[in-house]
Amino acid sequence: MLEVYTLDQPKQWDIIVCSFKYYDVYWLSGYVKAFQIHGDGEPLLFYYKDDRVRGINVAMKRDISDLDAFKGIIEAGTYYDFSSPYGYGGWIIEGEDIKSLFTAYKKWCEEHEIISEFMRFHPLLKNHIFCNDFYEVAELGEVVHMELSSPELIWDNLTSKNRNMIRKAIKNDIKIYNGRFPEIFDKFRVIYNKTMDKDEAQKYYYFEPEFYTSILEDLPYNAQIFWAEKDRMIIAASIILLSNGRMNYHLSGSLQEYCSYAPTNQLLYEAALWGCENGYKTLYLGGGVGSGEDSLFKFKRAFFKGSLNRFNIGKKIYNKARYDELVGLRKEIENVNFFPKYRG
Repeated sequence: MLEVYTLDQPKQWDIIVCSFKYYDVYWLSGYVKAFQIHGDGEPLLFYYKDDRVRGINVAMKRDISDLDAFKGIIEAGTYYDFSSPYGYGGWIIEGEDIKSLFTAYKKWCEEHEIISEFMRFHPLLKNHIFCNDFYEVAELGEVVHMELSSPELIWDNLTSKNRNMIRKAIKNDIKIYNGRFPEIFDKFRVIYNKTMDKDEAQKYYYFEPEFYTSILEDLPYNAQIFWAEKDRMIIAASIILLSNGRMNYHLSGSLQEYCSYAPTNQLLYEAALWGCENGYKTLYLGGGVGSGEDSLFKFKRAFFKGSLNRFNIGKKIYNKARYDELVGLRKEIENVNFFPKYRG
């Protein structure tokens, strides 16, 4: 039987998610609520269960008529598509008879005018493996995580250059703190936005104050800010998400004029030590921009010498005729490799 939950049922939503052995923060109601506020769509939790299998999937339901290219052409509430929440998602499945699950899910999508679905699978959970026969799965770039089983292992897995950067930060009296309270989220937003300005980031990556309020209030046990101070001034900060033995490096920023002190190197190192002390097993750092091996990827790679995991995506078209029609309505497609193509 397939059940669908909305954010009007957060308690039931999270009870179901936490009943799965290998869930992560990206499936929790409090996590997706912030991205609903950000305008990413309506979060839905799909829960399938029968005698042989059960599974969950979180999807952001988006009205296709909201796209600028279709305004005045498509009536609101007519066609929709799904995307995984920002970060990672996809099906978490326990059991063997997965065919019944995907049959029920496909039927629901077809009946509710879901045209297509784009999925970002979790690299550490490797949950793309369950979906190879249902989605078009593609492997992208490598991603980095840290193993937190002991302080010695954390240090040993750092490159020698990274160790020297951390030593430099300590020598320059950089102090690392962590916590969660409204003022630190306000200060984080200022530093993060300055970093986005420096990187000439797209508008999407600027978040309103309500977004941060949601992280603070709706993830009370699953989000902290780690920050670095120099002479009592905050010079770098990161939001770290926590759940089910896993830490995730979520959003981060630093003041450019203090980067030579390597505050983020020390911040991540001490966040890893904190995680180790508090029973967490991994600190997920992610990869480069667009899954490339750029300077961001190289920075993260310096924290772990071991073998890496790969990031996988999934694509699914539920109504091919309607999908092609939507593509045809676009006067120009800016990115032909984008999926779904009508959003390119």
